[in-house]
Amino acid sequence: MAKRNTVQRRHTLLQLLAEQGQVSVEQLAAYFATSEVTIRKDLAELERNGLLLRRYGGAVPLPSELTQAASDVEVSKRKQTIGALAASCIRDHNRIIMDFGSTTAAMVPHLNDKRGLVVMTNSLTLAQALRDLENEPTLLMTGGTWDPHTEAFQGQVAELVLRSYDFDQLFIGCDGIDPARGTTTFNELLGLSRVMSEVAREVIVVAEADKLGRKIPNLELPWAAVSTLITDDRLDVAAKAQIEAQGVQVRCASSEE
Repeated sequence: MAKRNTVQRRHTLLQLLAEQGQVSVEQLAAYFATSEVTIRKDLAELERNGLLLRRYGGAVPLPSELTQAASDVEVSKRKQTIGALAASCIRDHNRIIMDFGSTTAAMVPHLNDKRGLVVMTNSLTLAQALRDLENEPTLLMTGGTWDPHTEAFQGQVAELVLRSYDFDQLFIGCDGIDPARGTTTFNELLGLSRVMSEVAREVIVVAEADKLGRKIPNLELPWAAVSTLITDDRLDVAAKAQIEAQGVQVRCASSEE
């Protein structure tokens, strides 16, 4: 029931934002008769899914060119196919890092047939999903400073923990795909992502193709740091060629699968 109420509240929140042009945390907390902490979590999740932009004390709509008709809170079919393709890259007994995000979370159901995995994550949501697997992997947490904006651990402690290990693969999402530069993000806390990429032998970015061309200033990972981009089959052919020319393997999951 609580999950359904969360979905309904976030759907209504987006409708209010579309009607009013901007909303405040205080206004939304009063409207939904809930806490400001809950509203901030809603805004963080909706921003992470590319549905709004947070501003101090509230939120504003995405620029019109970034809006999309996809479901606002449910994992899309495209994310599921990307998650399945990404999981197929993992071998038994691999040591992997899974960064927070809805696309990395879509990998979890496909990990149940993997044996002997060791998984490090900075996300409590991912950690719980991994613990719920019948074939539960060895789970490591970064620890660090809890960031309510990303709902994940960040900071120097998390970076030090990561540097204590070495990993076969990193699976990481992004807010935008820049064919010339690399992956981009709204999040200004970039240190942990870069440390993750440094301690993994293979860096795999998982992202839907509609993140291509988003005008986001923060460069998260340059293409030189990325081994593979796993996306869906809507990726522009020219952009695919431009990314591959920089030494990145691009794999496109079929949305019809």
